Amino acid sequence: MHPFDRAIALEPLGQSRFAGHTSADYQNMVGPFGGITAAVLLNAVMQHPDRLGEPTSMTVNFAGPVPDGPFEILARPVRTNRSTQHWLLEQWVQENGQPAIATTATVLTAVRRPTWSATDCPAPLLGGPGPDQAPTIITHFTPWLRQYTLVPLEGDMPSEWDGRENAESLSRFWVRKTTPRTLDFCALAAVCDIFYPRTWLRRAHQVPAGTVSMTMYFHAGAQDIAQAGDDYLLAQARGQEYRNNFSDQSGLLWRTDGLMLASTHQMLYYKQ
Repeated sequence: MHPFDRAIALEPLGQSRFAGHTSADYQNMVGPFGGITAAVLLNAVMQHPDRLGEPTSMTVNFAGPVPDGPFEILARPVRTNRSTQHWLLEQWVQENGQPAIATTATVLTAVRRPTWSATDCPAPLLGGPGPDQAPTIITHFTPWLRQYTLVPLEGDMPSEWDGRENAESLSRFWVRKTTPRTLDFCALAAVCDIFYPRTWLRRAHQVPAGTVSMTMYFHAGAQDIAQAGDDYLLAQARGQEYRNNFSDQSGLLWRTDGLMLASTHQMLYYKQ
């Protein structure tokens, strides 16, 4: 089994409940990589027998730590309309021997129909340097980063943490799974969290930081996502505001042919 599929594997328990287990392959500095938590929550919706349509948006709130070991997910469709469905999700863990909620999420699924389409955010750099024309960054300071191959184009992580502030927080890079795997909704949800904190780039100072809330918008259906195959995606991130221990940042993800697959917006906590 692919490491990603092993990490998001769930066992149905009935009554909209699923059992899962954290994966050593996707460990972060503290607890699991947020993207894998989002992916396993979305997988509960994808496996639910009552699901209508495909994911359109998802918001994940990281309420508390996810300890190594088993967990349960409660995934409930709270309202179903003709073409949309609204979900509430909870991830339950054991905390000091007691059950506790570690993560909550909402998901909107929908039956989407062909209409007029356009973009105000065309993919940059198409026709420019491809992923095979730039050096690959190998970052091993957390296990989950080994699961991705990153090819930086602009705004790479600071090579020296010297505290010299940068005027810009823009990053662009190519990204794909280190072990090839065809892209799907769950994998796309995970890669939406691929961007390191913009505070690190702006300050060149690696303060403790982490995402507390993340929203993903899926702009493509299953077929368009699958057509990305196991190829690279073009990823871009930029911060907006940094104030009083919290900052936000936005990200965009395109296929190599320029089709936008997803956008994301995050709120992060950081220490002084």
